[in-house]
Amino acid sequence: MHHRAPVSLSTPTPSRRTLLTVTAAAVAAAATGAGTATAHTARERPDDRRLRRIIDRMSLAEKVGQLFVMRVYGHSATAPDQADVDANLKEIGVRTAAELIERYHVGGIIYFTWAHNTRDPFQIAELSNGIQQAALGRGSRVPVLISTDQEHGIVCRVGEPATLLPGAMALGAGGSRADARRAAGIAGAELAAIGIRQNYAPVADVNVNPANPVIGVRSFGSDPAAVAGLVTAQVQGYRRAGVAATSKHFPGHGDTAVDSHYGLPTITHTREEWEELDAPPFRAAVAAGIDSIMTAHIVVPALDPSEDPATLSRPILTGVLRERLGYDGVVVTDALGMEGVRTKYGDERVPVLALKAGVDQLLNPPKLDVAWNAVLKAVEDGELTERRLDESILRVLRLKARLGLFRNPYVTRAGVARVVGNATHLAQADRIAEATTTLLVNEGGFLPLSPARHGSVLVVGADPASPSGTTGPPTATLTTALRELGFTATALSTGTAPTAARIEEAVAAAAGKDVVLVGTYNVTGASAQRTLVARLVATGVPVVTLAIRNPYDVARLSGQRATLATYAWTDVELRAAVRVLAGRARPVGRLPVPVQSADDPTKVLYPVGYGLSYR
Repeated sequence: MHHRAPVSLSTPTPSRRTLLTVTAAAVAAAATGAGTATAHTARERPDDRRLRRIIDRMSLAEKVGQLFVMRVYGHSATAPDQADVDANLKEIGVRTAAELIERYHVGGIIYFTWAHNTRDPFQIAELSNGIQQAALGRGSRVPVLISTDQEHGIVCRVGEPATLLPGAMALGAGGSRADARRAAGIAGAELAAIGIRQNYAPVADVNVNPANPVIGVRSFGSDPAAVAGLVTAQVQGYRRAGVAATSKHFPGHGDTAVDSHYGLPTITHTREEWEELDAPPFRAAVAAGIDSIMTAHIVVPALDPSEDPATLSRPILTGVLRERLGYDGVVVTDALGMEGVRTKYGDERVPVLALKAGVDQLLNPPKLDVAWNAVLKAVEDGELTERRLDESILRVLRLKARLGLFRNPYVTRAGVARVVGNATHLAQADRIAEATTTLLVNEGGFLPLSPARHGSVLVVGADPASPSGTTGPPTATLTTALRELGFTATALSTGTAPTAARIEEAVAAAAGKDVVLVGTYNVTGASAQRTLVARLVATGVPVVTLAIRNPYDVARLSGQRATLATYAWTDVELRAAVRVLAGRARPVGRLPVPVQSADDPTKVLYPVGYGLSYR
């Protein structure tokens, strides 16, 4: 095996499944012929003999380490800032990423913005090279698999100047598999250029519950067949870019009203409903050659009556995923620090039970020493066998080999400069985003706006915490975009819960304006955002609302002249929405989820596929 020397780079409401109708034929077509596997058999592959020799030379400690994917603080593998050293010592007991690899032999590292891993593309690339140097420089023959959650939309770890793209529900609104494939290809190429070779995307959950607090716009939509098709397209795009895609969260997190970060959700679908609603995107992913599948910390009694979370369920992970769906790739847990997986068992039991269930990678345990030693002890006590560990390690090494990490795990400055945020990628992102913006209300053909007739615009509304892909508050981004198109625009941030004083300030600021543009964010029945919109409508100045996250906001507002949905508030989506508002692009997005009446959830106000166009 040859390794090139590293290059220095320093410089909602209850679920309404009855609203969804999917024919068996459509589901079968979306699954692209995956069918039902009658038995799971691990097939020998050309590289397996070489990879088994590597495994045979590993100590037990090294084998245990290969199963873990761990966070680490800092922008550098060997010289992080002192605050990050302190955080690493407190949480992991090591100072740096290099020490993490030396002590625990981890097979993977996950990057987070909050862990200060992702300042800019050149820094990320240098960190990736430093991690690989730390792994291979100590005599190991096994490179590290570096991962992150770069879903785009509202979950984004690598921000500008990397190319930011519409998220899943926006792509669902666009409805184009070609665009979904192209978006994944762009995302994958840029991740690979900075050394990230496993992405925890695409989300394969079918969001049939408007009240879902954790999935929502991270899903492509509520139609299993449509979601399956877009998942397939994204898997293809990532694979072509040389990045391992990860479909999540198996067996399906789309119909929960509890966030598994903070509790343990239960899915009440029958087995038949699961087959119809949740399974198709995962079947499609398997058929498309998905590299890894992430588990969900959810209880699905129809699939496992023990009520263990799916992450720890052998009937679900081995019985359904491995044997019934015929999947023999890498299975990775969702983060093991989430409460959903910790409510029933202690942190020392969770990793052992996950491995017994059929997991291959243990992601980000809260206390690595506890989890690592628990697996080691389980092998020493005979609860787990080394052969069982070897099965998972072989799958992980197969993935590393397919990605070319054994040949050359390093990246270069030239590659970063050539690929990340290049002009072609940025232009494609803009075009894709324009095709996702959805026009839901346009009373009297009020839109599009023009500087001649609507030159003075007041922009108010929510400025939620920014995903990494956002350079500023939404009100500021919208205002700048309007000014660039010839409008006189001013911004006034009123927040997600505007106070009475702030509402009065917005009403006063609306005087003399031609239009008020209000960015809304997850409007509820008791939300003060409703009061804000109503008061602005009462001024007589035309009001346009822009739902910058969930499209369901429109069901709780009235009196506005127009409403659009962007499905996220990153710059690429907001700027595309402004171009649509100004008639520089036509609204062609269509709802990928139904919008129900706020007063009567059985009544659908705007069905799947709804969207207006300009005359």
